[in-house]
Amino acid sequence: MVERTEIMSDLFRREYTKMTAVLCRHFGLKHIEIAEDIVSETFLKATETWKTQDIPENPVAWLYAVARNKTKDYLKHAQVFENQVSPALSRGNNPIEPDFDFTDETITDSQLAMIFAVCNPANPPESQISLALQILCGFSVAEIADAFLAKPETVKKRLLRARANLRNDQFRISPLHPDDVQARLDVVLRTLYLLFNEGYFSKSGNMVIRKDLCAEAMRLALMLAENPLTNTRHVEALLALMCYQSSRFDARLDHDGETVLFEAQDRGLWNSELIDRGNYYLINACSGNTVSKYHIEAGIAYWHTTLSPAKWEHILHLYNQLIIIEYSEMTALNRTFAWARVHGNEAGLAEARKLGLDGNAYYHALVAYLYVPLSRELAGKHYRRAIDLSKSPGEKQTLSREYARLLVSNA
Repeated sequence: MVERTEIMSDLFRREYTKMTAVLCRHFGLKHIEIAEDIVSETFLKATETWKTQDIPENPVAWLYAVARNKTKDYLKHAQVFENQVSPALSRGNNPIEPDFDFTDETITDSQLAMIFAVCNPANPPESQISLALQILCGFSVAEIADAFLAKPETVKKRLLRARANLRNDQFRISPLHPDDVQARLDVVLRTLYLLFNEGYFSKSGNMVIRKDLCAEAMRLALMLAENPLTNTRHVEALLALMCYQSSRFDARLDHDGETVLFEAQDRGLWNSELIDRGNYYLINACSGNTVSKYHIEAGIAYWHTTLSPAKWEHILHLYNQLIIIEYSEMTALNRTFAWARVHGNEAGLAEARKLGLDGNAYYHALVAYLYVPLSRELAGKHYRRAIDLSKSPGEKQTLSREYARLLVSNA
């Protein structure tokens, strides 16, 4: 039963957005809810059917066949089709019988077009990203709220407004135009960056890492890199960053599923093929004159893969650039850690105090770490504060483990 549930969950995560994208190509974004309903009904039928029957040898083909039939039935019988969709699909007096093509090429083209359609300037950037995370990546409202550090109710209202704007804008899923790519690519990349980070630093549920989200982000980024219209230096820089980060998946968790801090990781578990892919994309990304936050973060990730004695100086230099391009609390904290590695823990603590992040769990975790060799009492105080503030069960577990080690070493 557990295996069956995992298969369904994996299929839903991988195929739901692909099927929705292909159907939206026919319905238009104005009727995206119809496409989503048909795909949801398809998965509901799969859940009910596969409870009593074996899962078919090719479950993806089964899902697409059911979705195709459900869509044709809908178009034949639903009153909505007669009143709203039919005129949009008709040419003069000769209605066109839609052919729902679920080939790999159509799925790729539809998803690519869907990404740029959802990232529509009719919505503010945060709404575009929220909508993309929900429609393209299957995020729940709670997961989006975690990604934005916002309240679920706020995100819910934002999504409702964004969907209404898409409907009113009459935007259709169509072949990409260079002007749309230029106007929307930044938001598209930002969305994929957030998706990857939600997987890499998961705050949802009890998982510290969600590889499925990281894999989906990499798949969509690779899709951009493989299309001549969308392959830019920024895309390759983001892909490089994703490859470097993903190379340490197996080393980041121990046998009990708890986080292993970077310095305690077994480098033998790092994936050298992904590091090589990261090097390939980073070299390509740096062949032009543009520099983005993705270039800098990929550079930081690159130096983490090396054994160079001067790597922390390079990492600190890159964080100094990154914080100018885009300040965030996490960037400031990571820069402070690099500062401490170059100038010592006391200097790092002095730098941390300047940040004014007393309500931030990561701030207290960093300060606790820096205090360990200096004052175990203060280290313990900050570990307790970090545990209280953290929203992630996985992070609480890791912090509690470090605090317990501190207590044992004090005994």
